[in-house]
Amino acid sequence: MSIHLHLRAVAESEIRDDHTWLAAFMSEAWDNHPDEYAAGIADSINKVWGTVNDLYAAADVLDTDADKPWTLPIYGGRPVPHSADADPSNPPLMFLEPPGVSQAADFLATVSFDQLWNVAEAKIIGPGWDEAQARQEFLDYHRDLQGFYGRAASAGHAVVKAVWA
Repeated sequence: MSIHLHLRAVAESEIRDDHTWLAAFMSEAWDNHPDEYAAGIADSINKVWGTVNDLYAAADVLDTDADKPWTLPIYGGRPVPHSADADPSNPPLMFLEPPGVSQAADFLATVSFDQLWNVAEAKIIGPGWDEAQARQEFLDYHRDLQGFYGRAASAGHAVVKAVWA
């Protein structure tokens, strides 16, 4: 079974703060994910987004920034509650407003992947994993998220997040 964290940048004025509407929007975006990914307005992480968050949590050891911007790229944003008439099978959704997107972009642009990896590597690498391959995989996620959040912040966009199974 495949499960993904799907991130979609969008102008805040183009969306509704309604779970049913956002679920339909994100479903259509998921159907168009290859094109949206190529356009730089979408990203996704297959299965290991919690571990990518663990990588960013290493920033807590490296920096004592009270705002904790490392929490924003993966789990940042506010949950969008289901309405009473929402389909309970709709995905969990989060909404990160443009100021949070900018904070996430700034964090990703300035944090040292090597420093994060040095702190988090032991927690990230599972039994039987090839260290070099794992490092490259997480570096690729990091670079994808850097580009995605950087473009979203430059455009003044919000980010909607959905978990698809």
